[in-house]
Amino acid sequence: MYDLTIELDDEPGALAAMGEALGAAGAGVEGGGMFVVGGRAVAHFLFDDGEAASAALRAAGLRVTACQEVLARRLDQERPGQLGAICRALGDAGVNIEVLYSDHDHRLILVVDDPAAGAAATKAWNR
Repeated sequence: MYDLTIELDDEPGALAAMGEALGAAGAGVEGGGMFVVGGRAVAHFLFDDGEAASAALRAAGLRVTACQEVLARRLDQERPGQLGAICRALGDAGVNIEVLYSDHDHRLILVVDDPAAGAAATKAWNR
């Protein structure tokens, strides 16, 4: 699975245009979100086929600035403290979290600066 970083204009309809471009191309979104910080809109969305989604967005004139593989992990929702535990495991391994969100299947999606070390550090959550 792949996380796409998409830069959008901070204006009404920008996210709709993104969704319409993906829909027209048959690219299904598996999770993600969009945030505006300091007047800059940045979206992170999850796709099975990152290259196809990226191509569809670029063809629609949208700015895709990254396409990265993700770690998909499942937290034990019945145990409080799971977010802290997985983040601590990554931190202790020297792995920086760049993006974090949930997908439509209730998994934690992580984009990290060192995928191999991140995968090793979070092996206990790989269910």
